[in-house]
Formats: sequence, structure tokens, C-alpha cells
Amino acid sequence: MSNTNKLKIFNDPIYGFITIPNSLIYDLIQHSYFQRLRRISQMGLSYLVYPGAHHTRFHHAIGAMHIMQKAVEVLRSKEVAISKDEENALYIAILLHDIGHGPFSHAMEHSIVEVHHEEVSLFFMNKLNEEFNGQLSLAIQIFKGEYHRKFMLQLISSQLDMDRMDYLKRDSFYSGVAEGNINSDRLIQMLNVMDDVLVMEEKGIYSIEKFLMARRLMYWQAYLHKTSLVAELTLTKTLQRAKELLNRNIDIECSGPLKYFMKNRTTAENFSNTDLDTFAQLDDFDIISALKNWQYHSDFILSSLSKMIINRDLSKIKLNSEKFAKEVLEQMTARFAKENKLTEQEVKYFIFKGKIKNQAYSKDAEPIRILKKDKTIEDVVEASDQLNLKALSKPVTKYFICYPKQLEEF
Repeated sequence: MSNTNKLKIFNDPIYGFITIPNSLIYDLIQHSYFQRLRRISQMGLSYLVYPGAHHTRFHHAIGAMHIMQKAVEVLRSKEVAISKDEENALYIAILLHDIGHGPFSHAMEHSIVEVHHEEVSLFFMNKLNEEFNGQLSLAIQIFKGEYHRKFMLQLISSQLDMDRMDYLKRDSFYSGVAEGNINSDRLIQMLNVMDDVLVMEEKGIYSIEKFLMARRLMYWQAYLHKTSLVAELTLTKTLQRAKELLNRNIDIECSGPLKYFMKNRTTAENFSNTDLDTFAQLDDFDIISALKNWQYHSDFILSSLSKMIINRDLSKIKLNSEKFAKEVLEQMTARFAKENKLTEQEVKYFIFKGKIKNQAYSKDAEPIRILKKDKTIEDVVEASDQLNLKALSKPVTKYFICYPKQLEEF
């Protein structure tokens, strides 16, 4: 093992060659916890809309680490002191920031694993820190926002972090949604630190405007695309139904790790090492394999929902800027219940409503700060002459209703 060349390179379609900076990073990438990310899709079920969107969270984590390397280089060139230990901690924190994502993460969090992926990431980091004899301690401190140099957390988690810079560029590339493409090189070149906070030099303001607009468009065209949305909601309902049947002692065929989380209620408070090791065995294949089995299950609800996803024969979804009338839902529910001999409670697996929100920039969160030529600092919304930017900070809410295709005439 000691003879292994650990300074390997990845050939990435977005950035070209990415270098692994040191042997610790190499060992973390080689760890089974991290290798699992090769089997976790970055954009969930978005490939049902954009066939190219099959890239993984592994891709994204490596890309975010690469961008962090560039950012450290730029900040040092502007005489921002970053020690070797801090540099390494930044690479580790960004590399592992998404390690807690499960398969089809958002659907899972709303059905069978009631722990937010960031909390799971922290559980993984703490476990890895034990294995690597405390070498991740500083990275964990930065990740939790407990390190005294606040700009370091902003590089990992803020409204202009390395995470967003990579996923916008990457998701845009693989999905083919050109509107999401951003100039990450330009953004990184404009980074600076002033009074311990991350700032963007004034001449980079147009790149930020483009970045925020790209984020807004990626949400409407990709992440909140109505077909992606209905697919994810259907998967959530499918997992909820499978869990309900299991709890009623009806046999469900699926992998051991998946069954474990359906049978045991997990929360952040009671998350154990056993939970973590079992979670580390879960990936997209557990879910897809289960859906393939469940489409032949004797339960009408479970089999129907599974078929919808496997065959991409999804429910209809309507979006509206106004709430849907309660009567519409009630009429559909009554008719579908009667036609399929279902109770009103069971119909909720097929007919439901909700809302989605898109806000490209939040004025309530940590702001994107512009460093003016006179060395004063201003919120990007105030500094920009672009009226669109003020609009981007207002949340846009849309309401949706989902229902089976046979109720189309409603």
C-alpha cells in the first residue's frame, strides 16, 4: 500500500484534469463511504426529463474540491493567509460536504430516513475522523461553522460557495440546460477576503448576476421541472406505501439496508453507528431494484406507483400561481376512489397537492458582498444596477396538483 501513487489525476469533462492534492485526500476518496457516491445520482430522477443527467455525487464532490483548490490559490495570491492545515481542511470539508446524501435523497428524507443529509454528512465525517486518527478535526470545525475564520465556512456553504459553483456548471453540462452554465473561473478570480468575510471584487458583479440568473433558471428548468417533480413525489409516495405495508406485516421484497430503514424509525437524535453503517450500504440500485420488484406486488397502490416510475408513465401535474380549489381535489378523489375501490386515505397516494418555491437569492441569508473600489462593502442587490437582481431576491411560489392521467378532463 505504501508504494501506491496517491497523487493521481481524474479526467473531468468540465475542468479537464483534476489533481488529488495529497495522500490523505486520496485515502478518503478510496474509502467505501466515499466510493458509494459513484452509485448515487446527482440529479435524482431528472434523467426522466434530461436523458444525459446520469452524473453522480462522486463527480460533483471531486469537482467542488477542484474549484476549492483554485479558490485557495487565488486568495493566497491576494495575500490572504491560509496555512497548510487550513488548506487541507477546506479540501476535506468540501469533498465530504455531500457524503450524507442517500439515493434520491429528497424523496428518502420525506419518507423513510428522517435525517437531513447534512446531519448524516457530519455523522460520516466524525466516523472517518476516528478512523483517520483525528486528521479531519479542523475540517469538521469549519463545516460546523465553529472555526474563528468565518470566510472558510462561506467557501463551503453560502450563497456563492464552491458547492453551487460546481453543481450549476455540472448539472447544466449533463442535462443540456445551457441557461445554467456559469463562468466559475471568472467568479473565482474575483474572490477576496475582507475583515474575515468572503467578498467579490466589484468588477465581478456581472458574473454574479449571471450566476444568480443561472441558478433561478436551473431551478425552473431542471430541479423543479414538473416531470422531475412528479417523479420525485411519486417515489416519496411509493416508499411511504412500502413502509406502511411492512408495518402491517405484509411482505415487501427489497434489500436488507432498505428494509432496515423502513422498519426502524431513524431521527438525528437516535442515529447510531449501526444506522450509519447500514445507510452506507444504500444506493440508487437498492431503490431501482425494489421498484422493479414492487411493480408485481399484489398491493394495487404499491404496484401502480412503482410501474409509473419504472415505465415513466407518470401522473399529470398542473402548476399554477394560485392555489387550486379544494372542490377539484374532492371531486377527483371521490371519482378515483369509486373507480378503483379505494378508501379516501388510499387515494392520497395518487391525488395530492402542494407548493414549490424558487428563490435565487435570499436577503435573509448570509449576503453576497461586493467589495467596492473605495474598499466599502455592499450587498450585491444594492450594488447592482440590474433590476432583475432585486426581483431574484423575491421568492416565487407555485402551487401544484397531481392526479392520474385517467382524470385528465378535470
